[in-house]
Amino acid sequence: MLVPEKNNLLLEVKELVKVYGSQCSYCLKLTGAQAERQLCPECGSVVACNRISLKLHAGEILGVVGESGSGKSTLVRCLYFDEEATGGEAYLACYGEGKINILQENAQRKRYLCNYLLGIVYQNPQLGLNFNFSCGGNIAEKLLAAGVRSVDQVRQSAARLLVKTEVPVERMDELPGNFSGGMQQRVQIAKALAHNPPLLLLDEITTGLDVSVQARVLDLIRQLQHQMGIAMLVISHDLGVIRLLTDRTLVMKNGQVVESGLTDQILEDPQHPYTQLLVNSLL
Repeated sequence: MLVPEKNNLLLEVKELVKVYGSQCSYCLKLTGAQAERQLCPECGSVVACNRISLKLHAGEILGVVGESGSGKSTLVRCLYFDEEATGGEAYLACYGEGKINILQENAQRKRYLCNYLLGIVYQNPQLGLNFNFSCGGNIAEKLLAAGVRSVDQVRQSAARLLVKTEVPVERMDELPGNFSGGMQQRVQIAKALAHNPPLLLLDEITTGLDVSVQARVLDLIRQLQHQMGIAMLVISHDLGVIRLLTDRTLVMKNGQVVESGLTDQILEDPQHPYTQLLVNSLL
């Protein structure tokens, strides 16, 4: 696996589309930010993502912000293959020399991508963790999928990852249900990092957590990114999270990107009326 050097392009997404429903020729034209709707008036389909394009560089943290229902989480689910994109392209520089559209790969190749090149942390830990396995068992599951076969090596790696994510190693054999919400997110992060992927997808990972717990989880994310140099795509409705973590930001509304740029620039001088509304709500 050849991981691009820092600042080199790692992920490029072109015109990604996700439509729920029968879809007609008017879906993309009659929905989006300007139309202020995601429901196609012609066929009743929901256009969750309407021609989303983005670039993410190695070692960079890119934020995607928008209100609930804007399509940002659907974007991540398509990139991790939890959902099948309706159209568009996505390329990873460390896969097929960056020339293969990963959205069109078969199920076996998509499993390879998830097992070796992509990690994800969900808002709901029950999506990312098997609550019937111990927290060490959850990490082991990812390591085994990535080809690690030695039991001793699996256990040592799991313990190392728990230390890295500040989970007490002595609790490695406990079930995730015994952990607090913040600790469950830490176990999810450890699992997502098990195979040392070049790209980590974070989907609303602090939503629903107490403010003090949120702060500790965000500090952990920043610390891990600094240590590992991993690229991250951070999905959030909270501009405070975006401001704390990200280098650049995309603003989504009704399934489309309405503004993009350096995070500081967007927060200090928002151009789109919707971005201005988001920023004003933060003040």
